[in-house]
Amino acid sequence: MTNVKLITHNSRVNRPLVAHVEAGLRSFDRTMPEEINRIVTDALSDYLFTSEKSGNQNLLREGIPREKLFFVGNTMIDTLLKHRDKAQHSKILEKLGLINLELKTENSNLIPYGVLTLHRPSNVDNEETFRKILEALKEVAKHLPIIFPAHPRTVNRIKEFHFEKCFYLAAQNSTLKIKNYHINCVEPLGYLDFLCLMSSAKLVITDSGGIQEETTILRIPCVTLRENTERPVTATQGTNVIVGTNPRKIVDECVSALNGNRSHKRIPAFWDGKAGDRIVSILAERMSQSK
Repeated sequence: MTNVKLITHNSRVNRPLVAHVEAGLRSFDRTMPEEINRIVTDALSDYLFTSEKSGNQNLLREGIPREKLFFVGNTMIDTLLKHRDKAQHSKILEKLGLINLELKTENSNLIPYGVLTLHRPSNVDNEETFRKILEALKEVAKHLPIIFPAHPRTVNRIKEFHFEKCFYLAAQNSTLKIKNYHINCVEPLGYLDFLCLMSSAKLVITDSGGIQEETTILRIPCVTLRENTERPVTATQGTNVIVGTNPRKIVDECVSALNGNRSHKRIPAFWDGKAGDRIVSILAERMSQSK
């Protein structure tokens, strides 16, 4: 929210105006609480800054006036590009035992691994759905170790459903050896550590929204465990594929990605690290006009 002047038909008044960054994203699944939040926020906003062109199309269909819409790009990508080099100084790969000095593959000492994030209520709150996902992930783990920084709500469900045996519970306060053929469960990571971990992964499996975008920029294959996405450009242009929760489809898509059968596509428009600059320029111009 930003305070700017508003000129009404009758008088000049001051009131706070609402600006929504990442406006117009739609999964078209109103069982998701965040979908309702997005719709309400967009309806209340005076400036709607969109991160992909589908956002503009969605808002126009909902009757939002075109003059309120501004396609500026993705501010989260601004953050990633700004911090990517710094993230490479993280020691997380060493802490997790993913550096093997005796290993020489493609001029790298890095043990090939995948990354998993899983927290969405539709995936982890239903015992049967969660069980099927884990069955698929255990099959994927036969191809490479999976590193799983576990969300607290997911940890609670693992304990509630007695799924502990599906994971290797790894401490990371000292160097350890990640176990092959396992889902290696570690504590949640900070942004820079996770960015470093994700940047060197062979594959990312997730039910997150933002990670679909980050893997597109990093050119890392992403398999999304959802039936829909509010970020369709990651699938039409990026490295993301939506697989739902069918175990066979999860395994097939992961193996296909590991075998290099998915092409890296192109970076979406305006995902160039300058979205924030565009937003500031637009707000500055509008405030100047309203004086």
